[in-house]
Amino acid sequence: MVLHHPCLQCDPSGALSNWKQASLSIWGWGGLGVVLFLISFGPFAIFYLAFYILCFIGGGFVVLLLFGKTNSEKHLERCEHSYLPPTQAAILKVSEEMKSESKPIKIDRRLTGSNIIDEPLQQVIQFALRDYIQYWYYTLSDDETFLLEIRQTVQNALVQFSTRSKEVDWQPYFTTRLVDDFATHLRVFRKAQERLNEREDPKQRDDPEELLDSFFEAEVEMERNICRDMVCMSRKDEEGYLRDLCEVLLYLLLPSGDFHNKNMRYFLREVLARGVLLPLINQLSDPDYINQFVIWMIRDSSCNYEAFMNILKLTDKPPELEAVKDRVLEELQHLRSLDTGADDINIIKNQINSLLFVKKVCETRIQRLQSGKEVDALKLAANFGKLCVIPLEHILVHNIALQFFMDYMQHMGGQAVLFFWLTVEGYRVTAQQQLEVLQSSQRDGKKPSSQTTKGLLRAAAVGVYDQYLSEKASPRVEVDEASVSRLAQKLSKEDPTPEIFDEIQRKVYDMMLKDERYYPSFRQHPLYVRMLAELDMLKEPSFRGSDDGDGESFNGSPTGSINLSLDDLISGSVDESAQLHAFISDTGVCNDHGKTYALYTVTVVRKNSDGSEDVWKTYRRYSDFHDFHMRITEQFESLGPILKLPGKKTFNNMDREFLEKRKKDLNSYLQLLLNPEMVKACHMLMPYIYDFLENKPYSKGKGDFARKMDTFVNPLRSSMRNVSNAVKSLPDSLAEGVSKVSADMGQDFKKIGQDIKQSIFKVPPLIQKSDIDPEHCRVSAQLDDNVDDNIPLRVMLLLMDEVFDLKERNQWLRRNIKNLLQQLIKATYGDTINRKIVDHVEYMTSPEQVSDYVKRFRDSYWPNGILAETPPRRDKSLRMRTRVAAKTTLLGIMPDELKHIIGADTTRKGILRVFDMFQHQSLNRRLVYVFLEGFLETLFPQYKFPDLFVKLHSRSPRVLKYSLKSRGLHKR
Repeated sequence: MVLHHPCLQCDPSGALSNWKQASLSIWGWGGLGVVLFLISFGPFAIFYLAFYILCFIGGGFVVLLLFGKTNSEKHLERCEHSYLPPTQAAILKVSEEMKSESKPIKIDRRLTGSNIIDEPLQQVIQFALRDYIQYWYYTLSDDETFLLEIRQTVQNALVQFSTRSKEVDWQPYFTTRLVDDFATHLRVFRKAQERLNEREDPKQRDDPEELLDSFFEAEVEMERNICRDMVCMSRKDEEGYLRDLCEVLLYLLLPSGDFHNKNMRYFLREVLARGVLLPLINQLSDPDYINQFVIWMIRDSSCNYEAFMNILKLTDKPPELEAVKDRVLEELQHLRSLDTGADDINIIKNQINSLLFVKKVCETRIQRLQSGKEVDALKLAANFGKLCVIPLEHILVHNIALQFFMDYMQHMGGQAVLFFWLTVEGYRVTAQQQLEVLQSSQRDGKKPSSQTTKGLLRAAAVGVYDQYLSEKASPRVEVDEASVSRLAQKLSKEDPTPEIFDEIQRKVYDMMLKDERYYPSFRQHPLYVRMLAELDMLKEPSFRGSDDGDGESFNGSPTGSINLSLDDLISGSVDESAQLHAFISDTGVCNDHGKTYALYTVTVVRKNSDGSEDVWKTYRRYSDFHDFHMRITEQFESLGPILKLPGKKTFNNMDREFLEKRKKDLNSYLQLLLNPEMVKACHMLMPYIYDFLENKPYSKGKGDFARKMDTFVNPLRSSMRNVSNAVKSLPDSLAEGVSKVSADMGQDFKKIGQDIKQSIFKVPPLIQKSDIDPEHCRVSAQLDDNVDDNIPLRVMLLLMDEVFDLKERNQWLRRNIKNLLQQLIKATYGDTINRKIVDHVEYMTSPEQVSDYVKRFRDSYWPNGILAETPPRRDKSLRMRTRVAAKTTLLGIMPDELKHIIGADTTRKGILRVFDMFQHQSLNRRLVYVFLEGFLETLFPQYKFPDLFVKLHSRSPRVLKYSLKSRGLHKR
C-alpha cells in the first residue's frame, strides 16, 4: 500500500521549491551567524574556541589523574600498615649517618722528606688532578671525597717510590747497566744493517720495514726468550703491556686496601698508562724530538763547514738534500733583494757564492741518488784516483796504518816478517829502559845485580831468536844464514845489547820495502785505499820523496821555501843588525768560498842601524803559525822545549772570546821568538822569521798532507822519548820496583809472538772462555776483557767497541786502544776518576738536582700553571733540515785525536750509524722500554721483574718461532 502526500499529489513542483527555500534559509542564517561571529570576535576566534575546548578536556583528565593518585596512595598506605612489619632502628640510623655531612680528610703533604722536592712535586700533583680528573668529575658530582682519596693514594705511591729510591745504589746502573743497554741496542742495530746489506735487492736494503724485521729477528736471537716487536709496533699491544706493568707497580706502591679496590685500581692504571707513560714514550721516541735535543745539548759548538759539506756528500736521503736546497734558495732570494752599499757588496757576493756552491752540491748529489749511479768512493779512488804515498817507516809507527798493513801481510803470508820487526822494536825499547835503570842505580852508589838484568835480557833475546830465526821457528823469517849465524854467536858469547838485532832488522825492513810481495804491492791493494780513507788522505796532494824513485811521498824539504830570504840576506836587502818587533794588532773572521777561518793582522816594525824604521802589515792564519812552528822546531830542535804554540781547539774556535785569548797567546809567542837572547842563540833563525813576517802570501814548507802526517807521527816519536825520560827520572823506590817487575820479562817476550799470532785471527778473548758467539749475547758479557775495575775504562771500551765496531779489528789494535785509554785516563785524572764518577752520580741524584728535574718537568708541561698545548707536527722540510743540522753537529764535535786513534772513516761511519739508529721511532721505543725495564729491575731487585718481562714479551710470534727452531736443533 502506497501512501501519497496530498501536496505532492496535488503540486510536486511547489513542494520542491519549498524545500530549496528552506535549505537556502539554513545556509543563509548559518553564513550570517559566521560572519557576525567573525566580525564580533575577530578572524582568530575559531582557534581560541578550539583551544578552550582542548583545555577543558585536558583539565578534566588532570582532575581525574590527581583524584586517582590520591586515592591510590591512601589505598597503598592502608595496605602497608596492614601487611608489612615496622622499619628497624638500625636502618634509620644508617640513613641518618649517610645524610649527615662527611668529615674532611687530612692529607700529609710530606712525600720524600725533602722540602725542596716536596713543594714542586705537590704542585705537579695538583695540576695533574685539575687538568686530568677534575674537569670531568665535577660534571658528575660535587663530592670532594673522591678527589681527596685519589690525591692520598697518589701520595702514598710517591712515598713508597721515594723510600725505595733512597735504598738503591744507582752508581752501577748509570755506569754499567745503562751503557750496556745502549751498546747492546746498537749492536743489534748494526747486525740488522749488516743483514740488509747482504741482500741482493736494493729496494729491500732501503726499506724501513725490512730493517725493523731484521732488527727484531736479531733481538730474539740475542735475548732468546724476549722480543719487543709487538710492544713497539702495535698500539694495542703497547697499551696492554703498559696496563700490565702499571698494575704491577700499583701492587708494589699502593696500600693493600687501595689496590684491592678495583674501581680505584683500574682508574689509576688507565691514568698512569695512557695519560702519563704513553705520551711520554711517544715524545721520547720521536726522531725529530731527539734531533732537536741533540742540537740543544751541543748548542755551544759552532757549525763546522767541513762537517756540513761531508754530511751533504755522504747522505743517501734525497729529502734532506731537497730541504737544504730549498733553504739555500730562500737565502739566495733574500740576499739578492738586499739594497747594500759599496762596503757590504763583497760580503754579500761571498755569501752568495757559498750558497751557490752548496746548491750545486745538493743538486749533484740528488741527481746521482735518483739516477742510481751512486759509486763507492773507495773503489773509485782505487781504480782512477791519484793516491798519496805514505812511506813504510811511518806505516810501521802508526796504529791505524799498521793495522791495515798487518792485515795485508797476513793475506800475503808474510806476517812473520812484520811481527819480527815489531818484536825487535819492543825488545830494543825495553832493553834500553832496563840498562838505563841499571846505570842510574850504579851512579847513585847502589849495587844492583847487573848479572840478573843481563840474564833477563839474554833470555828475552834468545826467545826472539827461537821464535823467528831458529830452525825450529814456524814460520821462520827468511834472511841470509850468515847474519843469523853471527847473531847466534853474539847471543852465546856476548852480553845482549839493545842493538843486537839491528843488522837483521834492517834487512827485514829492506825486504818489506823492496820485495814486490809486500810494500810495493800493498800500495796497489784495496786495503791501502781503505787505510788512506781512515787517515782522511784520499784527496790530499803528495810531494816527491825518497822511499820510491818513481812514486810520490809527503817528505818535503823546508829549506826550499826560504831560498829567497837567504838570497835577500846575502845581497844586503835585509839588514842583519836590524831589530825586529812584531805583534798582532787585529783579529777577524774571513769567509773564502764558503770556508770560514780566523785571520790575524801582524804589524811588523824593523829598526835599522841608521835609526830609520820600516813598518808593514801582513796577514796570517793559525795554520801559517802552525806550519812555521813545525819548520823551525824541526830545524832547531833546541827550540822545541822553549817555544810553545797555542794549541788547536776542536769547536767554538770562531768565538770572539776564544780569538782574543789566542791573539794574546800568539803575541806572547812572537815576543819570545823575537827576544834578542833567542835571536843571538839561534843566529840562523832570522831568515825563517823574515820569510814568515814578509808582506806576501806565506809559502808553507809542508803541505796539508805532510802536516797531517806530522800530527800523528810526531806524538808517537815524542811519546817514546817521554818514556825514556820517565825511566831515567825514576826515584829509587820506583827503580827498584821496576827491577823486581822485570824478573818476568823473559817470559813476557816469549808471549809476544803468541799474542801477535792470536791477533791475526781476530778472535776476542771471550771465545776462548765460552762457546757462545759474542755477537749473540749482551755487550756486558765481554767485560772480562778488562783486568781491572776501572769504571771509565769499562764504559769507554763498551761504547767504542759498538759505536765504531772495533771488534772487527784485530786484537793487537784493540789492546793498543785500551792501553792508550788507560794512559789517557790516568794522565788526566789519576786514580781519582772512579771517585769523581761516583760523586757525579751522587750529585745527579741529590735532592737539589731532583728538585730541579721536577721543576723543569712542571714548567715544561704547565708553563705559568697552565697545561701546555700539544705542539703541531712540524713540516717535513723543517724536520729534514733539523736532521742535517744534528748530523753536522755530531760530526763537528768529534776531536781529531779520536780520528788519529781509530781512523777518520771509521769515526764518521760510527757517528752516522748512531744517528741513523735514532731515526726509527719503533727502535727508539724499544730503547726506551729497555731503559725503563732496567730502571725497574734496579729499583725493585727483590722482586722477579726479569721473569715478569719474559712473560710479557713472550707473546711475540718471533719468540715462539725461535723456540721451535731451537728445539728442532736440539733434537738433531
